[in-house]
Amino acid sequence: MLKIYFSGEDILRTRVAPGADPVWEMVLSLHLLQGRSRDPLMATWRRAVARGLRQDIASDQLRLLFALNPPRGYFPDFLTPYASVSGFESGLDAVRSTPVPLLHHDLTVLAAENLLPSSASALARGEPEVLRQLTDSMEQYRSLAISPYWARIQAAVEADRSRRARALLDGGVEGLLTSLRPAMRWDSGVLEVRDYPDSRELHLDGRGLLLVPSFFCARTPVALLNPALPPVLVYPVDRLGGLAPASGEGGGVSGPNPGREALAALLGRTRAAVLEVSDDGCTTGEMARRLNISAAAASQHATVLRNAGLLVSQRDRNTVLHTLTPLGRAVLES
Repeated sequence: MLKIYFSGEDILRTRVAPGADPVWEMVLSLHLLQGRSRDPLMATWRRAVARGLRQDIASDQLRLLFALNPPRGYFPDFLTPYASVSGFESGLDAVRSTPVPLLHHDLTVLAAENLLPSSASALARGEPEVLRQLTDSMEQYRSLAISPYWARIQAAVEADRSRRARALLDGGVEGLLTSLRPAMRWDSGVLEVRDYPDSRELHLDGRGLLLVPSFFCARTPVALLNPALPPVLVYPVDRLGGLAPASGEGGGVSGPNPGREALAALLGRTRAAVLEVSDDGCTTGEMARRLNISAAAASQHATVLRNAGLLVSQRDRNTVLHTLTPLGRAVLES
């Protein structure tokens, strides 16, 4: 179990990441791709990525990247720098600028339980060419495994952020931390991460905690091993149906686009209003009250919008929260 200790100052400085973190998603997807889990929601994604790796990218280009990310156990902290909260390029710049002592420490820990290629020694010495090759391989892998699905990943993360925002408004930061159950338990200033692979304690010491909702995070939340680094806790979100690619994405089958057919059903003032009230997240009951329609009608309109890819719906106990996808927001803003 991981126990994270908060002071009053830590509670004030705790926040949720502003969106899906592209570096964390890329790294955690590598673990999922190589792991034993056979989540049916991710089966199509696995097949498409495996096929792409065989066809599009030479295996030697990715050998070091895969070796640094075993399917289970420790992986280097330097691969997921705090700077990635500002975007993928910022994250890669931080990886290329990793101090040599941190590289040496992380790779020593990793080598204790994993066989690493010879290039890892040059990486541990901080050789710029090897760091550049590593970040190039991160970009190549991302273009194949993450970029074609990014809108869907963002939609799932945004749905979770809306849920956490409501918890924060209703109960403050303690309400936010309480909402992370069942994987975590908040009690008297301590956040307990259940089923964590090691028994650890993390004292925030006034630094606060960055909560990072992640599509590719497995069932157990992830924290950095080095307590001196800015505290980060990555936790899984509802995958909202997985990553079965649409037509034209990741090798999908060509033919009629069901999204286009569903969009044709959207004409009408009520559904436009449903889209508008869902901008900041809205439950079915709130939608019905705001638009003065029945709950059944609100649910029906939300279903049409969801089938068209404009909304995502997430159940939380006895309520269903509807939020816009990136496409839905683009339609609303246009």
